[in-house]
Order: sequence, then C-alpha cells, then structure tokens
Amino acid sequence: MEVPRRLSFPLVLPKPASSARSPLGAAGQTAGSSKDQTGGEKLISEEKTPESGVIVVVEAPPEDGKAARRFSSQDSFSEESSLSEERLEEEAREAQRRAEEEEAAAKERAAQRQQLAIQELVESERSYLRLLQLSTVTIRSNLQQQLQPPPAGLDSMFLHIEEVIDVSSRLLSLLDQKQLQFGEPDFPQSLCDSFLSLSSEMEAAYKEYLAHYNHVTEVENSYKQKEALWNEVVRVIKAAAPDVNATSLSFFLVMPVQRIARYPLLLQTIQKHTDASHPAYALLEQTAHTSVALNCRINEYKRFREVADKYRKTEMLTIKDKIVRLNTHSIAKKTARLGQQIKHEAGLKPKIGVLDVLQLVDEEFDALEGFFYVLENGILELLENVEMYLQHLQGFLSCRTEDFDLDMDGEKAPICYKEITTALRQWILPMFEKRMRKLIHQPLCALRDLLVGPRNLIRKRLDKLLDYEVIEGKPNLSYEEQAVANTYRTLNTLLLTELPQFNGLALQMMWSTLGTFSCLHRDLAADMEQLFHSFAQQLPHSSLSPGAFWEWAESSVLEGARRLQHLCRMVEDKLNAPDAQPLSPSSQRRLKQLTDKHGSGKIFQVMSTVVGTRDLDLNLTKGELVAVISEADSRGDRRRWLVDAGGKRGYAAASKLIRYHQPTDDPPPSPHPNLTEDVTTRRRHSYSPAGNAPLPMSQPCFQVVGAYDFTARSKHEVSFRAGEPVRILEPHDKRGSPEWSLVEVRGGQRGYVPSNYLAIMPVGAGLPPNPGFFL
Repeated sequence: MEVPRRLSFPLVLPKPASSARSPLGAAGQTAGSSKDQTGGEKLISEEKTPESGVIVVVEAPPEDGKAARRFSSQDSFSEESSLSEERLEEEAREAQRRAEEEEAAAKERAAQRQQLAIQELVESERSYLRLLQLSTVTIRSNLQQQLQPPPAGLDSMFLHIEEVIDVSSRLLSLLDQKQLQFGEPDFPQSLCDSFLSLSSEMEAAYKEYLAHYNHVTEVENSYKQKEALWNEVVRVIKAAAPDVNATSLSFFLVMPVQRIARYPLLLQTIQKHTDASHPAYALLEQTAHTSVALNCRINEYKRFREVADKYRKTEMLTIKDKIVRLNTHSIAKKTARLGQQIKHEAGLKPKIGVLDVLQLVDEEFDALEGFFYVLENGILELLENVEMYLQHLQGFLSCRTEDFDLDMDGEKAPICYKEITTALRQWILPMFEKRMRKLIHQPLCALRDLLVGPRNLIRKRLDKLLDYEVIEGKPNLSYEEQAVANTYRTLNTLLLTELPQFNGLALQMMWSTLGTFSCLHRDLAADMEQLFHSFAQQLPHSSLSPGAFWEWAESSVLEGARRLQHLCRMVEDKLNAPDAQPLSPSSQRRLKQLTDKHGSGKIFQVMSTVVGTRDLDLNLTKGELVAVISEADSRGDRRRWLVDAGGKRGYAAASKLIRYHQPTDDPPPSPHPNLTEDVTTRRRHSYSPAGNAPLPMSQPCFQVVGAYDFTARSKHEVSFRAGEPVRILEPHDKRGSPEWSLVEVRGGQRGYVPSNYLAIMPVGAGLPPNPGFFL
C-alpha cells in the first residue's frame, strides 16, 4: 500500500499595490506546473483569499495531476452550458410571450380604430343627411313663406339636392337593413357592398350638384348685395336651425361638395386599420379605389361643364364693346384662324381630329355635327309651322259669324249652325288652343332655346381646332399654347360625349311632340263628333244615306267654294282699282297728246308705282297715264308691255296697268261749305267696265284758292295768303306723295305747298274769275 505524499503549501506574500496582475489572476485562481527536486512534475494551484490577498500554493501529486485537471474542467463546463441553455430558453419564452401580448394589443387597438372609423362614417352620414333635410324642407319652406315675394333664384339654389338626399338615405337604409353593430366582423363587408351598389347613382347625383354649385354661390352673393334681404335670410336660417351655428345657405349647401371628397379618406382609414387577413380587406381596398375614381370622374365632369358654360353663352356685344376688345393678340389669333380656314376650303390642308398623330379627319364628330344641324332645321321649321297654325286658329276664332243676323229666323239649319259654332268658339276650340300652346308650342320653344348652347360649342370647337392646328406641330408648347390644346381636347371630348345624348333626346322630344299633336287632333275630332251628333237629327239631310249625304256635301262645298272664289275675285278687282282723282293740267295735256297719237283705246293708267329693274324699263308713278304700243316685249314676253309715257318709251309690267275710261259719276261734295248743289259740277275720272268715248271737257267753273296762309320755309316751297288763287301743276311731289302739290301763284312763282292748305271754290263765290287759275 502506497502512502500518499504530503502536500506542501508555500506561503507567498502579497505583491506591492503598484504591481498589476492580469485579469485572469485577479479572478481568484491560477493553475500552473513546476518541477520538484526529484525531477517529478508537480501541479501547483494558487488561490487568493479575498480577505488578505494571500496567495496559497497547493501542490498536487505529479502522477494524478493531469487526470484531476481533466475531470474538474469537464464538470464545470457541463454545469455552465446547462445553466446558459435554461436561461436562453426562459428568455425566448419570455420574448415570445411579450410579442404575443404586443401583437394582441396591436390587433385590439386596430380593431378599436376600425370600429371608430366605421362609426364616424355612419354617424357623420346620419348628421349630414339630417342637415340636408333641414335645409331643403324647413329652411327653404320658411324662406318661401316668410319672404314675400320669395327671392329670385331661390329654387334654383336647391337644384339636384333632392337626388343627393335620396342616395344618402338609401345608403343608410341599406346599412340599417343588415342590423349589424359597428364591432361585428361582417359590418365592413356590408358597408362595402352598400357603397359599391350605389356608386353609379352617387356619381350621377353628385356630379350634377357639383357642376351646379357655382350658380349657388352666384345667387347667394346677389342676396348679400341687398342688405335688408340678406338680414331677413339670416334671421330665417337662425330661427329654423337654432342648434346649428349657420349664418348662410352655403353652410348647408356646401356639405355635398365636402362629403363626396371625404368618402375616400374614411374608407382608406377603415382599410388601414383592417388586418390583411380579414375577409373584407380586399373588398375594402376595392371600395376605396372606387371612391377615389368616383371623385376623379366628378372633377373631370365639373371641369367639362365649366368649359361648356364658358363658351355656350351668347354675348350681346355692341360695336363699341367689340372695338374695345380688339388688341394685337386677338387680331393675330383671328388672322391665324382665317388662314387655316382658307387652307381647309382650298384643300391645301386637311382638318385633323382627335387622332392628331395620324392626321385623320374626325368623321364621328362630322356625322354628329351634320345630324345636329339637320335636327335644328327640323325643330325650327316645325315651330314655325305650329306658330302659323295657332295664328290661323286665332284668326278663325276672332271671326264670329254666328253673331250676325242672317235674316233666316225660324229655320232649323241657321239655329243649329249658331249653336254649333257657339259651342266650338267658346269651349272646344279655345280648350284645344290652350292645350296646343301648353303641350306643343311651349316645349318646342324651350327646345329651340336649348339649341343655342350646342351650336355655340360647335362653333367654338371649330375656332379652337384652328388654333390647335397652328401649334400641334411644335415640339415644346408654352403655357398659353398648352391651355389652348387642353381647351380643344376638352371641347372635343365633351361634344363627342354629350352631343349624341342631346341629339337623341331632342329627336325623341320632337317625335313625342308630333305624337302629342296627333293626339290633340284626335281628341278635337272626337269632341266635334260628339257635338255634331247632338244636333244631327235637327239638321237637314240627316235622313240621307251615308253615300248620298257625302255626295250632297261634296257638291255643296264645291258650289260654295266657286261662289266664294268669284266673290274674292270681285273684291280683289274692286280693291285693286285706283281711287278716282281729278287729273292735273299736265295729265290732261298728256291724255290729249296720247289720245291724239294712239287713240283712246290704247290709254292705260298705272295702278301702283312701277320701278324699273331691267334695261329700257320705265319708272312710273301711281295714276300716271301711258299708251300701250305693244302688248309684248321684243322676246315675245306678254308680261312686259311697250308703252309711251308722253315722250319717253319703255317697258312696264302688264299686271300694273289698267285700261283708262272717262268718268261718268258725279264728283263728291266739295269740302268748301259755301258750295251749292245746283252748280254745274265737273265730272271726275273713274273706271267703268264699258269702254265709253271720252266726253268733251266743259267750261271750268271752279278755281283753287289758298284756304290758309302759308309761308315758305325753303327755296322749294312758295308762299301765298288765304283766298289767293293758285294754279296746280302737279297734285303730288316728286315721290308721288299727294300730301304736297306743285303750284304756281301770282307773279309766276312756282313751288310746293301742303295739299290740305288748298280749297276748291266756285268761280262765282266772291272771287273774280281768272281763266289762268282754273283746275
């Protein structure tokens, strides 16, 4: 048995404080190896006591040192590794638990925010609808009742707002039908489905309202210019909505403008706080994109409408206003347009359309434009015919033949005729005219007024097209040139979009008007048939068979038409015959000259003024005497006669000449009060159907004297005193007016005097006869 060696513990004094030890030695243990006196290897371990800092050296047996060291290091490493693995696992579990808690908290916060966003959208929609209904129903009715008369344009301010209210109420009703709470998982999907189902109606309602909103501000500004009116409007608004701090109508009417722009923000907020794994996430994303696209389309439509409103108005400019607008820019622009138009008409340059890169003619727009002008001509012609129809109907109603006494008392036919015509003129035809004006004439007038806007836009589009053709080849465009190009594209797109709809609606309205016109006449025929049936038994020939009755009616109508035509011809001949007037001395001399030269059978008188329009045509005044040389011109045209006007010869229209005959009737009473009836009167000239030979002129027994004093005012006039005899040279002026007469007074002075200043007096009525001053 081997006895173990004694362990030696050498005492080592502590080193001075200035000597530094390594971190490993300061750790508390240092191991090393040394050799003893016998040459064997010894394991030396040092340990530093924390109290005194004394290092104790322990020597191990040299043969067992290596095994002991190996076992000691393995035990300590296994213990440390097991401790670190446990610590890491615990830290991982703690981190995972903490991450799960944070993720759950984030999901809870996102769900709360989503619920708040949904709640904000729905609750704000309810408040928005309540305020719109308040402004439309309560405030509008109060303004119409309390302000008398109602302000001009009040109803136009609320135009298209009913459609906005309707689409908003339908959105809320769809959400209420689901009966879901804000926090339920199915509510986002229900919200998206409701919004998408109403997106088209929402766009149609809001785009019209937003396009009309500028008119709302204009009307409200016009109210503000009248202080008393605006104070009353504000008072009514505050009384109707005391809980709302509103001081103007625009406070309510601007809400649709703000609301449609807020839908994308609210939907995007709901989508932002919705988990990507949520079943309604994709639907929320689609709804948000739809709301953004809806706003873009509304803004584009509003821009189109602003351009259309700018150019479709017709400006009534005076010449002064047009001159003021002239400047170098406008002159250069109009000159460039004229140059482009000349190139188009001459075929030097083709017109371009939307496909300006391919230089193609816009055939689609040309077809729309052509159809619009055809439709415009049809509407205007139809309106003109309807107005003429109403004018003739009004003339028929104004001619009340039943009021005249026909001296046929006791006969049944006149009595029935009076009763029938009375019913027609008092009830049936006035009602028919009223319906015609309301259902036919007024719609056509409104449609005619609507044609002005598209016509102006088409003309402006042509002007902008000419401007665009000038700049379309430039590589770089200035700001103004880019604005011109954008304006042309906008007008072209607007017309291509809106003009087909307008043409279709106008054509449909025109056909509807024609159908209404037919229906009105059908109703008129039914009313007249019912009226005539009530008098059928009292009328003559009521016992005839239908064939015999229509034969009798046709013969009666033809006989009546023949008599009426004969009567009209007689009246026309009587009206066309010129009034019998005394001949002037110059006309008497011409009559004698023409009679001696051509004979009395060739003398004709001019019925109305003749103005020559060809070579060798004469200018003749009404009542002038001529002699017909030939009843045809050199080409054989019997409508132009060759006449002799007392020296000058030429052609005159045969329709304005009538054969002249000597008068046989007595003249009318003299305007002078002292003219007696037993005085031998002078025959006046007139026309008679038989060609009597002219009677010899009797000795003149009348003279023309001045009835009043007249003082000449120019060198073409002559003065005379009342009672002074004058000699009439021409009973009219150079223009043929009988209001002035050319006379000669004592002393041989000639000039014009008013015809109503002259009087015809008998020769023996106090004035000495003077043969030189007879008529």
